[in-house]
Amino acid sequence: MPKYPTNDDSYRFLFENADIRGETVILDNVLKDLLATHEYGPGVQKLLGEFAAATVVISNNLKFDGKVVLQGRGDGPISLIMVECSSDGHIRGIARGALDAPEGSLRTHLAEGVLTLTIEPEIGQRYQGIIAIQRDELADVLSDYFAQSEQLATKFWLSTRAGASAGLMLQQLPKQSVTSEEARLDQWQTLCALADTMTPDELLDTETDRLLFRLFNEWDVKRFKPKRIRFSCNCSRDRSLNAIRLLPDHEITELFEEQQTVTMNCEMCGESYHFTRNDVDQSEEPTIH
Repeated sequence: MPKYPTNDDSYRFLFENADIRGETVILDNVLKDLLATHEYGPGVQKLLGEFAAATVVISNNLKFDGKVVLQGRGDGPISLIMVECSSDGHIRGIARGALDAPEGSLRTHLAEGVLTLTIEPEIGQRYQGIIAIQRDELADVLSDYFAQSEQLATKFWLSTRAGASAGLMLQQLPKQSVTSEEARLDQWQTLCALADTMTPDELLDTETDRLLFRLFNEWDVKRFKPKRIRFSCNCSRDRSLNAIRLLPDHEITELFEEQQTVTMNCEMCGESYHFTRNDVDQSEEPTIH
């Protein structure tokens, strides 16, 4: 089990005298573990880092057991990029396409693309929202998405560098106080302007409490208990075996006629599972998970 330093924790915070909340995370060893599953070039590493940090801060808002999946698809060098984070802080992700693509804008990597946000509770209805990628930065696309779908002002700041990534999100809450709409707007604009003074390196290098103090020291900020983020995959030998057993009988026969041992590799974590025909024949009836 990988050991992670405290900067692989995510934090939720709340402004006591404003209807605004925030989330922040710095991913270090977690992101290195995620990137180690494939030979990603610098451009894809940067993009995966941004998707990972964004998915974590979005998942911190879950009030139920489940997961958030942030996915981009397009016709550019990268055909697919996806990061998934569960409510208990387990994260995994993958990119497909030209994995050696150089650094570039989001619209360059995912040309004519769409961004999909899926929320999957363990119990209850699945929710999915889609927005066209019409901006160069993932942070801007996500800010637009939340403003349209949630109808709550939301802004993201994302930064990546050499196997580490960080994210900060501010979101205006539904009105909970007697504050006027004019005052609420002023609070929102002020806090966003303060966050805009932060450089990408500061977001990556500054410990959370120090960052919140530097940005918002004149505001009453309540910071909640951190959540540990870990790279983890829910693949298993049983699931891989079930995938084989769900094939038609003649395809299973052909598969094992070609090779005595069938190997199934998980794209997410790189784990390999090996099966013989006996494994298939001796298994119970397949189940879909």
